[in-house]
Amino acid sequence: MQRGKSTKSSLGLDGEALQNRHTLLLLIAPSAIVTAVIALIPVLLLVRMSVSQISRFGKIGDYIGLANFIRLAEDPALPDIALRTGLWTVSVVAGTILIALPTALILNRPFFGRGLAQFLILAPWAISVTSMAVVWRRALGDEAGLVNRLASTIGFSDPSITWLGSTSLSFSFEILIAILVSVPFSTVIFLAGLSSIPTDLDDAARLAGAGAIGKLKYLTLPLLRPFIWVVLIFNVAYVTNSFPIIWILTQGGPAHRTDILITYLYKLAFTFGRLGEAAALSLVMLCGLGVVTVLMLRMIERSDYA
Repeated sequence: MQRGKSTKSSLGLDGEALQNRHTLLLLIAPSAIVTAVIALIPVLLLVRMSVSQISRFGKIGDYIGLANFIRLAEDPALPDIALRTGLWTVSVVAGTILIALPTALILNRPFFGRGLAQFLILAPWAISVTSMAVVWRRALGDEAGLVNRLASTIGFSDPSITWLGSTSLSFSFEILIAILVSVPFSTVIFLAGLSSIPTDLDDAARLAGAGAIGKLKYLTLPLLRPFIWVVLIFNVAYVTNSFPIIWILTQGGPAHRTDILITYLYKLAFTFGRLGEAAALSLVMLCGLGVVTVLMLRMIERSDYA
């Protein structure tokens, strides 16, 4: 039966929409195939290792079912480390957004020295996390550390304070450093989002008598919501798997008190030689982050349709 120029497919799409979808699938197919191959090979190897007996030197032996997962679940150190990983991720991601969003709002407005301010805030993004962690380890060292020397010079500190020797102090410093490392990237994303908001809307809101708080609450933040979700998703995945800061500053010590899952996984594999349990923990972390990411993507879709 003739339906005019546009014909409906069985999926409810007209001919033009269906053609656009096929074109998009063809365009993303090469990168999707490469990504799938690169990601699938390690995942399949992890699955095999997690259900096999592994020697200390990495030789894969007989199939042992879920024994590695059971031994991992019986590990007495794991519950505290999992809770600390949650605290680490929530603290760093929340602190990053709370600093990066106001910073981006300020940098988005014209003022004298704006270019220099943008450079100073965004430049640390070009420095590797490992290098920054090494510098902070030197700065937080004992008597010869920069922090102790500065504090001693102005008379505020006992020069013998061991900042990285205390569990609470060292973990707090690690969270603070991780926030400082994550702020530049998040600020760039927020600045990109702010630049996409039409200036006409801001002018219209001002003419309508909206104050700064009203414009932020009813105009800027709703339009910036997709970028906030992007920052949230990227930071959750990145921070949860962030290894260099904790490893270089304290190596998870003392007595696993600053370990998170990724540093404990490294110890399982390369310090304790429990490669099978390390593979099992890798799969658990992969599934956990996958579930969290899917949930956040669903929330983005719902917020778009709300």
